[in-house]
Amino acid sequence: MTPDVLISKLRTLQDPQADIALLQGGIGCDSVTGKEANFVDFLHAEMQALGLNPDRADFLPGRPNIWGKRAGNGQTGTQGQSLMFAGHTDTVHVRGWEDNWPNDPRQSPFAAPEIDGHIWGRGACDLKGGICASLAALRLLDRAGITLANDLSFAFIGDEESGEPGTGISAGAKDFVDRVKAGQIAVPDFTVYVEPTKLDVYTAQIGFFIADITVTGKSAYFGTPEAGVDALKATHSILSEIWSHADQLRALPEHALVGPSDILVTSLNGGGYIAVPGDCTLSVIRKLRPGEDLDTAVEAFESAVRNAPVDPQIRVEIAYPAGRDHPHGGSPIEIDPAHPAALSLVTCLKETGVKEPKINGAPYWSESPFWVTQIGCPTVYCAPGDISVAHTFEERIGVQDYLDSIRAYALFMARHCGVAMT
Repeated sequence: MTPDVLISKLRTLQDPQADIALLQGGIGCDSVTGKEANFVDFLHAEMQALGLNPDRADFLPGRPNIWGKRAGNGQTGTQGQSLMFAGHTDTVHVRGWEDNWPNDPRQSPFAAPEIDGHIWGRGACDLKGGICASLAALRLLDRAGITLANDLSFAFIGDEESGEPGTGISAGAKDFVDRVKAGQIAVPDFTVYVEPTKLDVYTAQIGFFIADITVTGKSAYFGTPEAGVDALKATHSILSEIWSHADQLRALPEHALVGPSDILVTSLNGGGYIAVPGDCTLSVIRKLRPGEDLDTAVEAFESAVRNAPVDPQIRVEIAYPAGRDHPHGGSPIEIDPAHPAALSLVTCLKETGVKEPKINGAPYWSESPFWVTQIGCPTVYCAPGDISVAHTFEERIGVQDYLDSIRAYALFMARHCGVAMT
């Protein structure tokens, strides 16, 4: 089958109503972090229907991952490699959603109405659109009678999102890569992680760490301030050093795809009632460019904090609450932007109707480092949806982009895995 014939066949045989119904069904599952099982139950049924023989296992009690594989036919001499599609099953919270949309079809975050060419709801773009598109793409290949020569697998994991107490530490990804390392799951040759990219192909992403700083002095009545040790004054000195450190980071060379390094103070709490402030807390988040080492970045940050001129009686403690693939945070990562599979995916997007897809970088952190550094699998982000509306009351996904992505994924599956001769 020639490329043009295959592309035409995919377009002719696509069932938009069924594809939209699949996404609406997925959004209809409340899978706020901690409730991933609701969506996993839905995915289990869909993956069984596709002959993926899904397996599922809890990474924490009552919180399962799910994965499955369509084995290639193993035809000797057929070109192609194995491929995985991956994504996280959890979404951020829905607090305030209903109050934001009173007497509106969007009032329920799980209703998934289609309005003005978009499907609305929590998880629509982050990232149930990508998950459903990947499964719909395999269904489209089946409808077209395409048999893949090499393995196509799917892995959908929980605990990627942060914001719910005691969650958001990539517990699902950690469990998944442990199973890969143990030989329970095969390492694919390439992975597409379906974070929203507006259908660009992201070969790089930022890294990060979050630091919570506690500054402790000694409170005293305002009339006798000499009896106290001012934590707020010490915090002022620490802030000055952090902002100076940020200036130094922004002066470093920028990364071509994700821009400069930076550090941002995100919160500050302190003070006392008619008293010398005895304690103060602040939080910062550090953005790392690919190529930066997280341990080195932490060391430089702590050096800036410790170098602040403060009263020797001041106690400063630093905690790192958001360990992901690294105890202090999430590593930056990149693969070669000219990786053949990444370029092939861009070509498939173009040929199936996506306008001007390009190689780009993620201004967010997600879980590709678990694939790239821990199991040695080149990984990109690529999916419909706009990250700028994720986590907001405006979360939605364009219907046309979603449908286009299904054909592009299907074409990429065929080209990367190879098509078995009949």
